[in-house]
Amino acid sequence: MWTTGKVIERIDWNDKLFSLRIAADVEPFIAGQFIKLSEVRDDKRVARAYSVVNPPGKDYVEVLAVTVDDGQLSPALHQLNKGDEIQVSKKAAGFMVLEELPKEHTAKHLWFLATGTAVGPFLSIMETDEPWERYEKVVLVYGVREEVDLAYLEQIEAFKEKYPDQFQLIVSVTRESVNGTISERIPDAIINGGLEKHAGFKLTEKDSQVVICGNPGMITGAQQALYDKGLIKNLRRAPGNITVEKYW
Repeated sequence: MWTTGKVIERIDWNDKLFSLRIAADVEPFIAGQFIKLSEVRDDKRVARAYSVVNPPGKDYVEVLAVTVDDGQLSPALHQLNKGDEIQVSKKAAGFMVLEELPKEHTAKHLWFLATGTAVGPFLSIMETDEPWERYEKVVLVYGVREEVDLAYLEQIEAFKEKYPDQFQLIVSVTRESVNGTISERIPDAIINGGLEKHAGFKLTEKDSQVVICGNPGMITGAQQALYDKGLIKNLRRAPGNITVEKYW
């Protein structure tokens, strides 16, 4: 179940937010899935799930993490540097993948709603061909507290250059005013129409597929706001519009 991985690159986005690129012998995964990282302490394994940021087909896995002072694993991960080792689950898991979205649905617009490190799996998905082949528009809504909490902006800007007619980025920064961003929480921007205004089209049951990943408050609020607009949860037995993965 576990294999030893070696850190081959580290990026510090701010003093708490960081990425680790880890060379590890893991099984093929699907964009949007997560792996687990772990350490064994006093004969007890401490493991936590982290979404894979990179697309499939690489000889490494990359994760985006934030260290929490009282976290069981994140402080140890924050201490890792190039050449250090960490235990990695050999098999990825998770159902927040595009193949779980109903192909028979009429949706033309794919919305990704993310807060903080939950942007990671959406970057993995957008690095594949599938979203660009299936949908006319792809919108990434990326919510953070402060501008310094944003990660992978250069990679995200590259999507805008590669898919100028398809891709839209809406950044929400809630604790300071930043040019080119909105200052509302994502659920509030759904309720007041801010997201639709920035995108230039509506969130509708007919045209939209929405994938949500992030903190529990955002997920709950965004789901309810979408329900109020007539969108419904996507289930295997009853295809809908809203797919959710809880980050904790």
